[in-house]
Parts: sequence; C-alpha cells; structure tokens
Amino acid sequence: MGVFVAELDLGGSGPRVAIKDTIAIAGVPTRAGCRALDDAAPAASNAVVVERLLAAGYHIVGKANMHELAFGTTGLNAWTGTPLNVRFPDFVPGGSSSGSAVAVAAGLAEVALGTDTGGSVRIPAACCGVFGLKPTFGRVSRDGVMPAHTSLDCVGPFADDMDALIGCMRAIDPSFGELPDTAGVAIGLVEVAARAEIRAAVDAAVAAGGFASGRVSLSEFVPAYDAGLVVINAETWAACGHLVETGLVGEDVARRLLAASKTTASDVQAAERVRAAFTAQVDAALRDFPVLALPTMADAPPRVAEAADTSKLVGMTSLVRPFNLSGHPAIAIPLPAGEFPMSLQLVAAKGQDELLCAVARQIAGRLNQH
Repeated sequence: MGVFVAELDLGGSGPRVAIKDTIAIAGVPTRAGCRALDDAAPAASNAVVVERLLAAGYHIVGKANMHELAFGTTGLNAWTGTPLNVRFPDFVPGGSSSGSAVAVAAGLAEVALGTDTGGSVRIPAACCGVFGLKPTFGRVSRDGVMPAHTSLDCVGPFADDMDALIGCMRAIDPSFGELPDTAGVAIGLVEVAARAEIRAAVDAAVAAGGFASGRVSLSEFVPAYDAGLVVINAETWAACGHLVETGLVGEDVARRLLAASKTTASDVQAAERVRAAFTAQVDAALRDFPVLALPTMADAPPRVAEAADTSKLVGMTSLVRPFNLSGHPAIAIPLPAGEFPMSLQLVAAKGQDELLCAVARQIAGRLNQH
C-alpha cells in the first residue's frame, strides 16, 4: 500500500499514530521521501511533537510516506511508492502528507501527523475523506521538523473523527484548552471559484450544523494564492535546492525546484505586501463572522492515471494555500461523497483553534446524524 517508509513500534498503549517523514524520530533517518537523502544519518533526537505524543502515551506505528521533499500536491512518489487512497482508489491520495492521511483512512492508525506549507494536511485529508487540521502558524512546535526555516509550514493532525483529532492536538500543543460554546457563532461563506456541487455541499453542511451564515468576498484571495506560491518557492529552493545537483531528485520535483530557483528578492517583497493585505482582509472578515467556510478543494482530485506531472497540478491548492500565507488556522472536514471526495474547509482567527475545532465537531456530528 506504500503507507509507511519505516514501520515502528514505539511508545505506550494509547492511540496509534503515524508520523510524516519530515518529522524527526530518534534513531530513524528523516528522508522526506527523497532518494537524495537515502544515506541520511538517523535522527539524534525526537522532534518536540514526537516527544509530546510519547509523553501522552501514544503508540508510534510508523514513519509515513509522502510526496518527495513535501513539494507536491498529488502524493505520488516514484521512489518510495504511492500510498493507495483506500476510500477513493481511482484518485490521488493528495500531497504532500499522503501516507499520514492514508494511514488514518485505512485504519492503520487512529491519528497521524503531517505538515502543511501550502495545503499539505488539508489536501490529502480532502482526497482521502478524513479530518485534517492546519493550526495557527507558530502554535505547534516545529523543532525537529524539515525544513528548519519557514514562514508557512505547520505541523497538524489527521484523524477519522473530531474527538481523536482534538485529543491529538491536546497532546502536541499543551496550550490547547477546552472547546468554547458555539452558541451565537455565525459563519461567513467565502465566495470562491469551485464546482457547483461542491459549493452546494459546503452550504448544506453549514446549514446542517445549525449555524447562521452570510456571504463574504475576499478580493485578495487569488493574489494571496499566487503570493503563497512565490514564498514557498523561495523557501523550498533555499532549503532543498542543493539536492537537485545530486541527480537523485524525482523528475517532477526537480522541475519545480529549478523553476523555484528563478524567484527573485523583489518577487518575495511583492508577495509579502500581498500577505499583509490578505491577512488584514481575513482578520476583518473574522470580526464579522468568527468562522469562515469554503471548499477545501475546488474540484474533484486528479485521477491517479492522469497525475504523473505534479508540476501541472499545483492548482489543487487554490483554496487552501492563501491561509498558509496569512497563518490562520484551517481544518478540512469530509463531506458525504458521491462520485468523488468532497471536503469543507473552516477558517478561524489566529489563536482560535479551539473555536475552529468546536464548530467543526458540531458540523461533523450533525452530518453524521443525517
């Protein structure tokens, strides 16, 4: 199935957890799904999030497979193999945290950790029909996580139900408190370009959750997506560009890295101006509506047979990447599926991860009742 790059048996008798292969586990190499890192030395110590999971009694079952160097959206990996999207086998598992999402969907772990720089938790969660949370930027420790320097990346949990996801957040984030009351919360439905049946499913899920709603327009949304690409390109080239010269990086990722190398300082400066404008716009919308709602993905995931060239499929992240740029917490919630998986994305103010999870749990619970 290609889910794990290393099977492990570590920790207590609590919930089973899979750990993405960009997160250090002592004694295990961190290869980030890349052949160029095949000879990496075993990690000398655990990442902080791993230490916290072990302290909470979680049982680590494996290092999860991923899209190479966390620089791809499909989850396909020619070197380590591609995890099978068990619930939707014709479709890609999503990237980059493909193995983490599949481990949960396949019942190999109750929860999993991934990382999300441009949608890499929320996209595989959407593709595989599970829950995936990108916390507020900086809220969860990235000590011991690749890449070391980032203005976008967040460690976040996957789970098959909200209670398990919340439990995992409490383990990796000691500041995560009790969930607030959702009474009186209104949800802003963000106007975005997406397939009609997906937009309808999002509206229906919010209504089923019992929340009042109104429409929200974010004029900086598309510029924020483009700016997010500029920043991730600059930061990923800085972190991983040196690996291209080994000749061991997969063709799709090497192509993206070489394109990323052309990002200029002025490109990044312009992107930072968009970051400031979009962040302010989202903050303003969240003063009117404490939670925003939109699809996680604008269309069906690509089919595996049509997804060989990841560099052409970056647009899968059109609705998630802007919130990496702004740093707001965002969660993907599986919706009742027809011919393809659909997912609801909720966004809250920075630091309001507990409110985000409370609203997500209420909507998920009402959907299950129906």
